[in-house]
Amino acid sequence: MIEVKNLVKRYGSHCAVNNISFQAEEGEILGFLGPNGAGKSTTMNILTGYLSATDGTVRINGHDILEEPNEAKANIGYLPEMPPLYPDMTVREYLDFIYDLKKCALPRAKHITEICRVMKIEDVYGRLIKNLSKGYKQRVGMAQALIGNPPVLILDEPTVGLDPNQIIEIRSLIKSLGKHHTVILSSHILSEIEAVCDRIVILNQGEIVADDTAENLSAKFSKERRLEVRIDAPAKEVSSLIAGVPGVEKVAVLDSNENGATDLAIEVAEGVDIRRDLFERLAQKKWPLLYSKPSAMSLEDIFINLTVRKNGGMHQ
Repeated sequence: MIEVKNLVKRYGSHCAVNNISFQAEEGEILGFLGPNGAGKSTTMNILTGYLSATDGTVRINGHDILEEPNEAKANIGYLPEMPPLYPDMTVREYLDFIYDLKKCALPRAKHITEICRVMKIEDVYGRLIKNLSKGYKQRVGMAQALIGNPPVLILDEPTVGLDPNQIIEIRSLIKSLGKHHTVILSSHILSEIEAVCDRIVILNQGEIVADDTAENLSAKFSKERRLEVRIDAPAKEVSSLIAGVPGVEKVAVLDSNENGATDLAIEVAEGVDIRRDLFERLAQKKWPLLYSKPSAMSLEDIFINLTVRKNGGMHQ
């Protein structure tokens, strides 16, 4: 449904998007994550045809966004971070305007009524947009994206500025839309991406650093990067010993038991296996290792590992 191949976008000497490729299949909700300056907005603007790429191709439902812009855009419903609303129009007038703007061929009254039902905005259909709450404005913005029933929806920060109840409602709507549309969802709220999306693409410094399900990413990084251990030793001394093992990036004491054992979480550099070295050092101290197991990493942990640290400790 969406196919991105070797996409590049340069602004002079600055490369905002560097040779990225990914796909989103029919009925899939794809989460788009990345720190500020990672290339998310640039990529989404290229997908919608707002920006042209320096190199590479984007196909929307088989149509090249550069060579067949009208056909490609006809397959896209787009909700930018700031919904493109006209505050002095009523909801009815605005949706009629968008219907005409998109040259929609579906039965007008039936189509708009169905969208209002799905987005739960029937109660405000005759009201001025400027008098609506932030939540209703967001719903009206999503309603305009659905005009014409496009197979692809691109949603940029759809829950920004909403209260917790409104966020839950919009998330539920996005999940229901994902049953009949391909959805690309950009958000800074990691729990939102994890709760709603089938797959996650993480961008950093213009490159894709991860592309998988949240479960697979957690399994991969937890297995390689974090251990939980229980060691029959004093907390301070054993923390210091573990911190000196090559490849250990962080040690945190989770608990100290009355019997003298200490539970710790150990974070390890990528590609490093510390188990043998750790065992030998503990054996020299005659500190029994009571258990060791991989510890699941949250999406937030994975995001930080893939972006903040590779940016030298701060977002770009």
